[in-house]
Amino acid sequence: MPEFQKMLLIYLLVINVATFFTYGIDKWKAKKSKWRIREAALIGLAVLGGSIGAWLGMKTWRHKTMHKKFKYGIPLILVAQLALLLLCFYGTA
Repeated sequence: MPEFQKMLLIYLLVINVATFFTYGIDKWKAKKSKWRIREAALIGLAVLGGSIGAWLGMKTWRHKTMHKKFKYGIPLILVAQLALLLLCFYGTA
C-alpha cells in the first residue's frame, strides 16, 4: 500500500473518532443545558472526513437525528466520501 493511502487511512481514523466523540460531547452538553458546539462545526467535521463518526455519533447518542441538514446531509456526505475513497484506492490514474 502506498504511503499516501496509509496516511489517508490514519487521518480518516483520527477524524472519525474525534467526530464521534464530539457528537457525544454535544449531546451531553445539551442534556446539561451547557454551552453547545455549533452545528456548523459538527457538519464541518463530517465534511473534513469524519462522516462515518458523525453518522455513528448521531445513531449512538440519538443526537441531531431530527434536523434535516443532519438527517439527510450527513448520509449524503458519507456516500460522497466513500465514493472518493473508492476512487482513491481503486480508481484508474
